[in-house]
Amino acid sequence: MLRVEHLRIGSLPPLSFAVAEGECLAIEGPSGSGKSRILRAIADLDPVEGQVFLDGTERRETGPQAWRRAVRFAAAEPGWWTDTPRGTLPSTASLQPRITRLLAAVGLDEGLLDRQVSLLSTGERQRIALVRALLDEPKVLLLDEPTAALDKAATALVEELIRFQLLAGRSVLIASHDAALIERLAHARLQLAPTNTVAMPSRTAQP
Repeated sequence: MLRVEHLRIGSLPPLSFAVAEGECLAIEGPSGSGKSRILRAIADLDPVEGQVFLDGTERRETGPQAWRRAVRFAAAEPGWWTDTPRGTLPSTASLQPRITRLLAAVGLDEGLLDRQVSLLSTGERQRIALVRALLDEPKVLLLDEPTAALDKAATALVEELIRFQLLAGRSVLIASHDAALIERLAHARLQLAPTNTVAMPSRTAQP
């Protein structure tokens, strides 16, 4: 279980909530309300006050590298540090079948890994970054607008992959403007208002 206690981000009131294994929490709110900052703070990418626990262990006890392997953030516009996506993926032979399966699951051909990142569409980059985030099977996924640049068919594939992660017992947090996506995936919602107020997580019925 992921548990957040008294997390302080900008002018938002202190945040405290928990996301169980197999549960999806949607973070909703207008642009600039703090959705992405919450995900980055949980991933330990930005310094903030407060505590974040995974299975009872506070992140400072884990160490930043181990924490970010277990609690993986996928940005709306992912970062790249090589010319092609393949350079950002592990070269371990045992992981190659998993890479191929995950790419197929989101509707991508493996050949895209050797194309210049600058020649890939935003949606292709997003999906490759999601594959990258899933490779070492993190316990928690933090997804920032995971389908914002996707067409209907690609969105359906990504949603199905997220559902599979939930069935596998992972905790998923999604920041999104897509009300329909949230309705389909979320078990609970954290709503941020432009007045810097927060409606603490409310439960959502699943279809």
